[in-house]
Amino acid sequence: MNSLLKGRRALITGGTRGIGRAISIAFARAEAKVITCYRQDEKAGKLLAEELSGISNGNHHVVPADVSTPDGVSELVNYARGQWDGIDAVVHNAGQISHIPLGELPPAEWHRVVDTSLTAAYLVVREALPLLSAGSSVTMIGSGAAMIGIPLRAHYTAAKAGQLGLMRSMAKELGPKGIRVNVLSPGPTHSEKTPENVLEMYRKRIPMGRLGEAEEVASAAVFLASDMATFVNGANLHVDGGI
Repeated sequence: MNSLLKGRRALITGGTRGIGRAISIAFARAEAKVITCYRQDEKAGKLLAEELSGISNGNHHVVPADVSTPDGVSELVNYARGQWDGIDAVVHNAGQISHIPLGELPPAEWHRVVDTSLTAAYLVVREALPLLSAGSSVTMIGSGAAMIGIPLRAHYTAAKAGQLGLMRSMAKELGPKGIRVNVLSPGPTHSEKTPENVLEMYRKRIPMGRLGEAEEVASAAVFLASDMATFVNGANLHVDGGI
């Protein structure tokens, strides 16, 4: 355990599974106070809440929220407002993905993916802005896909590429107020469900010879929210093993 974020108040979207879960735990271990959310998986939310309760001062909250809608974001930020009088770090990790050929991609699926990754980032920061102040930070969890494009993921790639433009505009607008805005772009990251053939493919493509771990992405998120990154603003930090 370290104290890089001691006493800081962190709002993390999509924080109960995968990379989001690792970020929630890493922030708590760095002695931040954490509020995070899930949309549907109540079981994952309860499991995370149990783990967080044993970390640091235990002043952490896991709540349901659909951040793809303005009402859902308002409810989440209002919950944070009821707990704290300010927010020191926002991490927008919530996202959706699917693999569909462009010609078969229905508008509803386009909006589901884009609204959760991109529109939600705008909604969360806009709603949280009155609670942010000089020294606060915003981190969006992006993807290396934004820079290269991936077949069957036009909607996902567009959303992640859009985050980069949104981040750069926010960094220039909010920077004079002392609020830093960055994107953290993971490369291929290992999960328990990663098929062996996919693991082998990336072992050959990634210079370090392996996939990343969620905890490695989470460590970078802690860095961006900490005083170690006080002059990092408008950056896209790649955590991808050099792929």
